[in-house]
Parts: sequence; structure tokens; C-alpha cells
Amino acid sequence: MEHLILFTEKEKQHLLKKRKGETKFGEHIQLLPNLINIYDDIVNLDVDYVIIGVNEDIGVTANYGNTGTNKAWDATLKVLLNIQSNNLTPAKRVLVLGHLEYEKQRNTIKNFDLSKNKQISKVREIVGTIDKDVTHLVSLIVKAGKIPIIIGGGHNNAYGNIKGCALANNERINVVNFDAHSDFRREEGRHSGNGFSYAYAEGFLKYYFIFGLHENYTSEALFQKIKKVKSIKFNTYEAIEVRNELVFKSEMKIALDHVSNRHFGIEIDCDAIKNIPSSAKTPSGFSVKKARQFVNYFGKHPNASYLHICEAAPTKGTETKIGKLITYLITDFMRSNMNK
Repeated sequence: MEHLILFTEKEKQHLLKKRKGETKFGEHIQLLPNLINIYDDIVNLDVDYVIIGVNEDIGVTANYGNTGTNKAWDATLKVLLNIQSNNLTPAKRVLVLGHLEYEKQRNTIKNFDLSKNKQISKVREIVGTIDKDVTHLVSLIVKAGKIPIIIGGGHNNAYGNIKGCALANNERINVVNFDAHSDFRREEGRHSGNGFSYAYAEGFLKYYFIFGLHENYTSEALFQKIKKVKSIKFNTYEAIEVRNELVFKSEMKIALDHVSNRHFGIEIDCDAIKNIPSSAKTPSGFSVKKARQFVNYFGKHPNASYLHICEAAPTKGTETKIGKLITYLITDFMRSNMNK
């Protein structure tokens, strides 16, 4: 694959911070030696999880959002590799494959005037290229019998996750999305706000549950649109956390009942978590604790087929915070999933 860059032993050793008397997670992960036979190599590796990064914020740009989501992968690696390796962190069951890189494309659009139709259309065409890469990579991993964990980029990549998983399983899949937004906007060219609507329209997404919609940021037209689709259900953040009309734990069960009758993906948008640097940072969102509980709850189910953590946009001063958050979510998922 043109845009796939393998994670190497040299890079791993550079990032590892070894300490006498301790063993770090990164010392036990699996790596691939080359890109010659990715599928066969993954099939033959005795691992359960394949972690990949997506270094892009082009989907966010195409949605007129705040950039920086291309930095989440590097922030995550710095932390993930240096957590403790013990019986509760199954590093030997993990392949860190590498990441998809789009620096050239980002430089191409850096000075675009997005108010011009031709230029925003060009950005959205590039998102279509990213879609193809994510679809191919996720499909390959799922076909190989492993569970992909996708880190970084905008929520546009939900489309590739869904399509890739659906193609690998030869059936539509379901998704539960922990998000302040539905990302079910109209099909106007690909961007971070319509990954789910495209996946649904093209027959890859079956049942969809949006968990924690923010009422201030969902238009009436969009509310009416998703209410008309019987296979889509949702709750709102305000109904759960502000008005206490709904109970968080009970709502998770309702969401699980909606999606768990077939393979389903777990989507975590960092926009939904309070005060996390992201493309749409919120001062009013779910706590990190509840995000972790969410991942743990859904990861336990045998039909949980992938985990996607997106929209985090770390700065130099917040990269450790983002890296720790995403690392907690990754390890929570693996711990719950490996015991199912």
C-alpha cells in the first residue's frame, strides 16, 4: 500500500524508555518485517489485535473543522509503548502494524481557499483516497481473523472501518458511536461529518446507535432525518447527564441490544469527552471514566469487531494527556475483549 508506513524495530527502540526492574509494553509487541505479504504475515502471527494509525486531518478540513487530528497516533505511541507489561496488559497479543501517512496531501491543500467549490471538492476527493486505504487495511485485518484498533485522524475514517469490516464479513455491520454528533449529514462529498450516512447509503451499515448526541449541535433537520430511519437509535448527553431522564448504564444496555445481533464496531469520538483537545473540544461532555466504562462494556461482547478512537487533536503541551487517554481506552478494550 502506497500510504502505509510500517512501524519498525528502530522506531520502537527510539521511543522505549526502559527502567531497571520493569518490563514495558513495547518490549513485547509484535512487528512485521516488511510489506511484502501483509495478509499472510498477519494470519500467521499469534496475535489478537492489530493496532494501526491514521495520520490525517484532511477529513476534518473537508468539514471546515479544526485541524490537528493527524498528531494523535504519534502521541499515543509514546505512551502506549511505555506502560507496564504485566498479566493485565496483553502486549504479546498485539501487532503494532504502522500508520497511513498523508503529509504530501496535507501540504497540497494547506493554502486552499475552502470557500471555493473547486478547492473544497479537491479536499473531499482526497478523503475518498483515504477511504480506500482504510477500507483495504481494515478488511485485510478482519479477514486475517484479527481485531483492528484504529487510532487517529478524523471521524471520516468510520466509513472505511465500516466498509472494510462489512466486506471482510460479507454482510452489513452495526455500529455504536460514542459521539457528540451523529456524523450522518448529507452526502455532499466525503468529510468527517458524513462517514455513517455514506456507509448506510451504500449498504455497509445496518443498525446504528448514536450515544450522547449534544442537543445544541444537532439540527432539527438532522434529528428528523435520523428519527425516520428505523435502524438508527440515539440518546442525548443532556438527557443522561443534565436532566437525568436516562441512566448511563441502562442506556448502554439499550445500545448493546440494538447493535449486538451481528458484528459491530465501537467508535469513540474524543469530541464527546470533557475538555479533551479535539477537533470540536467541549467543556461539557462525558468524563474519561465514563468513556472507559463504555469501551469496557461494549468490548466484552463477542461480536465487537473493531475499536476506532478519533478526533483527538493534541498540541505539544497536551500530547501526553492525549496519549494517556487513548492508551487507557486501548487497554480497556483489550482487557474486556480478551476475557469474552
